[in-house]
Amino acid sequence: MQSKSPSLMHAYTCFLADMQSLAFKDYDALHQWSIDNQAAFWESITQFFKVDFDTPYEEVYVPATPFWKTKWFTGAQLSYAHNVFRNAMPAQPAIIYQNETSVVVEISWQQLIAKTHVIQQQLKTLGVVKGDVVVCYGINSPETVAAFLATNALGAVWSSCSPDFGADAVCERFAQLAPKVLFAHQQYSYGGKAFDIKAKIKSISDSIGSIQNILLLDNHLSFDDAPVAINQIHFESVSFSDPIWVLFSSGTTGKPKAIVHGTGHMLLEHLKALALHQDVMVGERYFWYSTTGWMMWNYALGSLLCGATLCLYSGAPTFPTADRLWQFAHKANINHFGGGAVYYQQQVASPSPFITQTDFYCLKTIGSTGSPMSAAVCRGLQALFPSAQVISISGGTDVCTAFVGGHPDLPVIPGELQCKMLGAAISVWDNDAKEVVETAGELVLTQAFLSMPIYLVNDPEYNRYASSYFSKFKSVWHHGDWAAITANKGVIIYGRSDATLNRSGVRIGTSELYTALSQLEAVEDALVVHLQNEQMDQLLLFIQASETVDTTALKQHIRKSCSPRHVPDAIYMAPEIPYTISGKKVEIPIKRILMGEKPEAVISSDALRNPSAIDWFVNKSF
Repeated sequence: MQSKSPSLMHAYTCFLADMQSLAFKDYDALHQWSIDNQAAFWESITQFFKVDFDTPYEEVYVPATPFWKTKWFTGAQLSYAHNVFRNAMPAQPAIIYQNETSVVVEISWQQLIAKTHVIQQQLKTLGVVKGDVVVCYGINSPETVAAFLATNALGAVWSSCSPDFGADAVCERFAQLAPKVLFAHQQYSYGGKAFDIKAKIKSISDSIGSIQNILLLDNHLSFDDAPVAINQIHFESVSFSDPIWVLFSSGTTGKPKAIVHGTGHMLLEHLKALALHQDVMVGERYFWYSTTGWMMWNYALGSLLCGATLCLYSGAPTFPTADRLWQFAHKANINHFGGGAVYYQQQVASPSPFITQTDFYCLKTIGSTGSPMSAAVCRGLQALFPSAQVISISGGTDVCTAFVGGHPDLPVIPGELQCKMLGAAISVWDNDAKEVVETAGELVLTQAFLSMPIYLVNDPEYNRYASSYFSKFKSVWHHGDWAAITANKGVIIYGRSDATLNRSGVRIGTSELYTALSQLEAVEDALVVHLQNEQMDQLLLFIQASETVDTTALKQHIRKSCSPRHVPDAIYMAPEIPYTISGKKVEIPIKRILMGEKPEAVISSDALRNPSAIDWFVNKSF
């Protein structure tokens, strides 16, 4: 890896030494301090990043049980949008954008300020005020970011879905929020095809009675508004724990949860996560491939808080060529490139000549999330991009961040996530609520974490909140990941704990099996489920392949690469593996369908990226 300037994590530790006379022998000691001294830690984050408070805080941290009663930065007032726009500077673009057919477009800070002002004036004319909900059915584009900033600057609450969501799925989500205004794009392109969604917009508006007006973002595609000063935007000050946005769970295990996050919570957490753990510096260029329907869209907005340029791409990641995003990265001089582990697996398996022959000299980090990244894929990325650090992160929509992730100054060990992130009291427990090390178990948080949801919509008594996160271990947050803390103090994520394979009393993460299968060129994709009850104990493996696969050889490979317990009882060739819109394999719903539950009771087709893929599993006899 090329030599680099001192990291922001290094600068932060120097700041603690200078300001508080704190010294730490290693990162593990710093992390322990951050969870033993939550108030001092989070206050130091506000000081290090010079966060602008409109009204100062009284107490930083008032712990409580249950965790959701914990209070953070009481009395504080601030504006997220104001903390974004204080980074405005003429020397660098605010946003760099490309879609499937356009050239790379740069949006200056002056243009973003002007567009935000124009949209905010529209919202004010429509009577939007602090606390109102504004929703967006739109693409990942500069005008969508401006719409969010205009909404946030008024103190209103934001929520978004991408246009590939069906109208029913959107209504199921947005109707819970009683939104006042709907932003929308009337059309979008994906994979070279244009989609007109005017009828879906009308259906959504007609179905949700609270929507009073529709603002079409297609009208804001050009950024040629008359210049305005930043102070012409109205920045409404809100309480630290007032809601900033509502995210939704995937909807693959029941009605989507409407998850509400706090304004100051997101501001501080994303500064910490992006700047310290991914080393996103002022003036750098940050990209994470996402849609407006995935939490990584909200997470990537944090790069603007860091003084970086936010890079956006709208469209299919592999159209018109498989290396489309890498061409965008090279053209836009992207420093931080993010995507899903499945995407990287495909790219490493058959890298294009453009990737192998191009010097990505600007690339500093490659971020991965969505599912566990195998050691082989990590090594493949390291070989293709030797100057970049591979940073895998794991957390989720529930917290709109990661619990475990990267560190700019620690070694990258393929197959492991580098560290527990600051302020996150991570532990791994067995079923008896005992901590285990170097042994797989349930990932938990033993203390309240700043970016836990402030509440769930329509859950005034916190009953759904409690059942979602505290039903397994009443005293701690149970996240639902099957994980292990390694001897290196890193973390391995084996997959969702409710999808683990329990063979002969030994629980096995599904990612281990997928990693083994990724080594076989003939296997394009796979899904494994364990059907288990009093009458049944079957491990079924579904393979997507372009050619016939020798199942005997396949079982031998699994036995050798994993263990005899991983060997499936039956292997089936499936035409397509189903995924959620955010790119996660649909393991639990398929398991429930195969165990006799009605498909419509366990999954909404609108929550799927490829809904027709479910039909084969529903119609086939096993």
